[in-house]
Amino acid sequence: MSNSKNTSNSKRLLMLCWEYPPRIIGGLARVVGALASELANLNFEVHVVTADHPGTKENENHGNLFIHRVKTQTDTTPDFVSWVNRLNFGLLQYALAIHRHKPFDLIHAHDWMVADSAWVLKSGLGIPIVTTIHATESGRMHGIHNDLQRYIHQVEWRLTYESWRIIVNSQAMKQELNGLFSTPLDKIDVIPNGTYPKAFAINFDKNEMRNKLARPHEKIVLYVGRMVREKGAHVLLEAASKIIPQLPGTRLLMVGTGYYLDELKSMAYHYGISDNVSFLGYVDDDELKKIYKIADTVVIPSLYEPFGIVALEGMAANVPVVCSDVGGLLDFVEHRQTGITTYAGDANSLAWGILQVLRDADLRNYIVKTANLKVNKIYNWEVIAKQTANVYNQVLSESKKMGVDKIALEI
Repeated sequence: MSNSKNTSNSKRLLMLCWEYPPRIIGGLARVVGALASELANLNFEVHVVTADHPGTKENENHGNLFIHRVKTQTDTTPDFVSWVNRLNFGLLQYALAIHRHKPFDLIHAHDWMVADSAWVLKSGLGIPIVTTIHATESGRMHGIHNDLQRYIHQVEWRLTYESWRIIVNSQAMKQELNGLFSTPLDKIDVIPNGTYPKAFAINFDKNEMRNKLARPHEKIVLYVGRMVREKGAHVLLEAASKIIPQLPGTRLLMVGTGYYLDELKSMAYHYGISDNVSFLGYVDDDELKKIYKIADTVVIPSLYEPFGIVALEGMAANVPVVCSDVGGLLDFVEHRQTGITTYAGDANSLAWGILQVLRDADLRNYIVKTANLKVNKIYNWEVIAKQTANVYNQVLSESKKMGVDKIALEI
């Protein structure tokens, strides 16, 4: 979203992230993209410095929003951590060049992969850091089990330690950081993720879309997410094997990619439900909105979920949500009010929840109504950007009293 505000009196914000639209690996890109756009509509000149993506411009400008993609770090790297290290050199290179032209007031870092560049900018230039921790390695992997995970865990701790304030998207994540890193609770702000409810008010031929993806009589159960174990797609497949004998006209649409995809396809075959499951792979945003609108339910079967933005999107699309009772989902999915919650990892419980909304039209309609009201009032990006701006202003006020030299010397 662009605007034409004068940037002369705007606070200059540097956002560091490893993914940004159209480079979308997970939910982080969507969050940063929406937040950066909305903050640019407030009194901030936002500079996003991020990884390159094929076919994108090096620099873009949309009103108060400037996007810079690192095109210089083209060296072949042997592994992901080496790639992250090289990316941080590139993030520094670009950020320093922009800062030299006109200094930044604040850094907003997103997750551990940008920690090194944020830390150097803070310690060298005295720019305070606000960090959003979207997820932790321990949470994703259900503990720290090897040297790589210990390394990432240590980097996460360093980033939380060096940050003036930390933003998380749920009460569960706040407690997780306190437990993992001993982060003081009064240093953490809970600001949820959001969506654009109006973006789902689209006109299209629903029958045409349904006929493309399902038979006319079929009930559509939609999964949207990365095909990785912590997202629980395997639990959904097992649940579907229990649902389909009771409701033979049930169609699973599985949207997403990931390392677990081939194994999930094998599981569908093993359960004898391959004919009822469609793996759609990557789907662009415009197409995905239409798929939401034709679904009979959206299912989030996660084993670990810091927030669960897919649930919000389902609510905004007026589709009843069924989810597991983990993490941030419980902040806004209230059982039999704004959705149906089920026991995480329990296929029988998940099957029960899905059958509830597929069979009970009154319950389904009630959930859709109450959930949509909540999304419009609380979980939209305009509201969330204002909450984030309040955190920035607090940090800018406090850091100004301390002075640049004291911030820079905190090594």
